Amino acid sequence: MELESTPLSSKKTTDSMAPSPLPPPPPPPPPQSNRKRRRNICLVVIAVILGLVLLMVILGLTAFKAKHPVTTVNSVALEDLKLDLNMGVYLNVTLDVNLSIKNPNKVGFKYTNSSALLNYRGQVVGEAPIPASKISAGQTMTMNLTLTILADRLISNPNLYSDVVISGTLPLSTFTRISGKVRILKIIKIHVVAYTTCDINIDVVNRSVTNQSCQYKTKL
Repeated sequence: MELESTPLSSKKTTDSMAPSPLPPPPPPPPPQSNRKRRRNICLVVIAVILGLVLLMVILGLTAFKAKHPVTTVNSVALEDLKLDLNMGVYLNVTLDVNLSIKNPNKVGFKYTNSSALLNYRGQVVGEAPIPASKISAGQTMTMNLTLTILADRLISNPNLYSDVVISGTLPLSTFTRISGKVRILKIIKIHVVAYTTCDINIDVVNRSVTNQSCQYKTKL
């Protein structure tokens, strides 16, 4: 009787060709690790924002600190004077005011529409418009204003006769208010107002301006 036998070499070859089992997947990270990573990211973002804010504050208080615009009345000239004493006192005065505004800031200064006023003993008797404009950093803008006295307002003042006829001197004052904003780093806006007051005397006989004195004031 014959027995069939399987060769041992064939069995070993089959066993060696069988695929090896895959390693188990890594376990998922614990929930605490994810929360810690998100917290670290939030802390970094907050630190960057605070650093930028601190940098802008330092620049705003040092290099880009807002400075007062300087308003200067360079000259006040008498352009025209008409006096008629035949029927009471009739007086017409026109002044030519040369005004300059200097912006000492490292950024532009933008101001709104304003006006220059001419006063006689506390009463407004003339006005000239100052159109809105922008002054670049470190620039000085010069403008000429023409102030004409409104005769009807001037005649109604009881002091006019004694000033013009008796003393021969007409006391006037000019008042200018320039209001605008300085924008630092295109984020921070600072409101600036510049005031200029000039007291002048007009010699009616010689038709000239005497005793001119000006005062300047600025508010941030």
